[in-house]
Amino acid sequence: MGQQLINALQHVTPVVIDFEYTTPAGAPPGPIEVAVQALRARNGKLERAAKWEALMRPPASAPLTTFDTAQTGITPQMLADQPPASEVLAELDRRFTAGPYLLVAHHAPAEAKILSAYREHCPNLARIDFIDTVRLARDLYPELRKHGLDDLIRHLAIPMPPNRHRAMADVLLTTELFILMVTDSGWSDLRQLRRLAGLAADAAQPEQTSLFG
Repeated sequence: MGQQLINALQHVTPVVIDFEYTTPAGAPPGPIEVAVQALRARNGKLERAAKWEALMRPPASAPLTTFDTAQTGITPQMLADQPPASEVLAELDRRFTAGPYLLVAHHAPAEAKILSAYREHCPNLARIDFIDTVRLARDLYPELRKHGLDDLIRHLAIPMPPNRHRAMADVLLTTELFILMVTDSGWSDLRQLRRLAGLAADAAQPEQTSLFG
């Protein structure tokens, strides 16, 4: 099962991405951490490749709160000397120059919104389409009432990491979830994947659009 889709993924690099961010009232989210995990299709399997993570100092309009610290474990001291999101995302963006890529995220609209807000600093990332694993899970596991990350890892018996709600921990969980779903599904190709769970990039490049043409 899932072999056709894995074969199709040989022609694109899926990259799982997750942000941790503040959610101030009346202001856009302030990213405080980002992590990515690249995947490659090889020998009929999806394999994990390079990964990367970084903290970032939130903008003054979206300061870290005690709720944010309680949820993530990220403290003001951890962020005080970090570069702002504009610099961190520009550094990450420089890694996305080959392609074609496909971003994967759990509840992808949240990640897409941040990339769109910072698209001046991460133009390559802002042009990459998303696949939302929430929507994939709704298709593959319709018997579940909820399809949050915690619900799915319990359903699939994926071990819960102690640092859940840190960006890299959530990326690794989403990576495991994506691999399991692709492997267990009957999804046939990238077009079907996009119909089920695609989210168009803020400004799609021609080569990205052609993936799903």
